[in-house]
Amino acid sequence: MQIHESFASALLAPEETPPAGLSAWSGPVGRRFRVYRDNVAIGLKNVLASRFPVVEKLVGDAFFAAMAEVFVSAHPPRSPLLLNYGDDLPDFLAGFEPVAELPYLADVARLEIARSRAYHAEDAAPLDPQALAAVLPERLAEIRFRAHPSLAVIRSPHPIGTIWAMNSGEAEPAPITDWRGEDVLVCRPHMLVETRVLPPGGALFVGALAEGATLGAAYATAAASVADFDLTLHLTGLIQAGCFTALEPLEPQP
Repeated sequence: MQIHESFASALLAPEETPPAGLSAWSGPVGRRFRVYRDNVAIGLKNVLASRFPVVEKLVGDAFFAAMAEVFVSAHPPRSPLLLNYGDDLPDFLAGFEPVAELPYLADVARLEIARSRAYHAEDAAPLDPQALAAVLPERLAEIRFRAHPSLAVIRSPHPIGTIWAMNSGEAEPAPITDWRGEDVLVCRPHMLVETRVLPPGGALFVGALAEGATLGAAYATAAASVADFDLTLHLTGLIQAGCFTALEPLEPQP
């Protein structure tokens, strides 16, 4: 175990010498180890670049590569499965002094993580809109929705949905004249991950529904925050986005 720990420690620390006890079938041990170390570092940087393409675009390729090197040294993988490698990047960015002038960058990274997770989430058919038609009007407030496995909402004091869209090819780049916070919905009802900015109150509404609140309770939560909350508009938008997979059975009436 000690040789494994020494190997792992030296692997992500360029200033450290190769651990004792290593041998190489060809060439000096030090040179072979450096080649291996460089390949590991490059591989991890590529994982980060593939998972955070908008963050990379916002800071530039060269800066991202240098930043990734710092991150990789401080945050080595904890699993041989690299699917979730980089989950610590938002917190790293929030405290990384060279990007202090980009306070939205950490939340953009959180949005990209949500998109990555949605892409790999379990497949599930979205709710058929006609399912609501079978519910008696007097019982609509009692219904509960089953959230899609890919559903996530990222809330930010910055316009991260707009920033992401302009730097991912989803929208034309343009100056952001109305710099206000945005709540962003992420879901993959079919093959493609969908990302959309929620109207005011939408994050509270969908969050309550996803946690198992009834439609009436979720509406009350959102309406308490937004005076003119439009239930029909929000519910229709969420169903069209494929955020739910089914209606939970209603409790029997007494």
